Amino acid sequence: MAETLITPKQAEKVIPISMIPDVASEVVEVDGQRCLQTNEAMFTFYKRTKGEFSQYFLALKERKVILGARCPKCNLVRVPPFQLYCPDCDFAELETVEMSDCGVMNSTPPITYFGHSLFQHLVPFGRGRVMLEGADTALPIHVYTTRGVLTPRVFRRGTPVKVIFRDQREGKPTDVFAVPLAELTPEQQKKPGLQESELDWSSPVEPELPAETSEARTSLSKVLSELKKMAEAVRHSARAQKDLSEWKRRIQVKTGGGSFGLVIDDRSLSVQAGALENPDCVMVSSDPGLFSDWLSLRESLTNAIIAEKLWISKNSEFITVFKLDRVPRSLKRTSPAS
Repeated sequence: MAETLITPKQAEKVIPISMIPDVASEVVEVDGQRCLQTNEAMFTFYKRTKGEFSQYFLALKERKVILGARCPKCNLVRVPPFQLYCPDCDFAELETVEMSDCGVMNSTPPITYFGHSLFQHLVPFGRGRVMLEGADTALPIHVYTTRGVLTPRVFRRGTPVKVIFRDQREGKPTDVFAVPLAELTPEQQKKPGLQESELDWSSPVEPELPAETSEARTSLSKVLSELKKMAEAVRHSARAQKDLSEWKRRIQVKTGGGSFGLVIDDRSLSVQAGALENPDCVMVSSDPGLFSDWLSLRESLTNAIIAEKLWISKNSEFITVFKLDRVPRSLKRTSPAS
């Protein structure tokens, strides 16, 4: 219950340490010519104020409250309060009001699976707009689910949602996000200022698997053989090892033909038939052959998740999926000695 949606930041820096390259140079080929390339830097740091919007962001950060602006003449309520005066009522000055944290999706949100570096720790997330109760404009907001990885079927126009506050707030739009109201207990639905650590991120409901068949077990046996060959190939590929560098995960995989485990241990990959103890996340697919398609580059795990052919238990483990997807491609592109 104490888990949070995203991995805590390791360093409170404007530029994350992981994005700062080492002092280095290398030779690259450009138009058939050898060229020397070096790592350089250009710094541009600055501060800015939120100005007249400070009240709104301070309310998010300090009080866990969403503010709106209401016109005293036409009673139109704008959220967020992006105007100070009503253009429809001779520029009547707007009044600040506290809003409900419940509402409905204004439209079906697109989902971001491949975020750039500033948002990589947040993916996958939906980018939607929520009509809060009593509001006449929609609040732009990220949306998530507590029941595994976000897929296109979770949210639709009209889906009831609740706004959740992050534990560590900075006074930014990303201090809040929304989850389906149906995923919360009645007490959570009513509680104002509900925080991400109060949600249960660790107990998603796994999809049911069909009864095992001899055909599915045969398919799994083939997959395990192929996976073990891949794990052995990783030992001889510097490129594939780099894909898994500084990453440790124990992944329980359940299929219609049985279970197996994938263990990532800093540049190495191993495969274990059966159940894993204390897995970091769980993957579920009714078809063991999905992993043969992955190994042969006919399907990526990422696309399988988006298409809902593969389920994983934690949204924050999508980065692990990215790393796994790189391995077969790296082995295909390089010789064993590379």
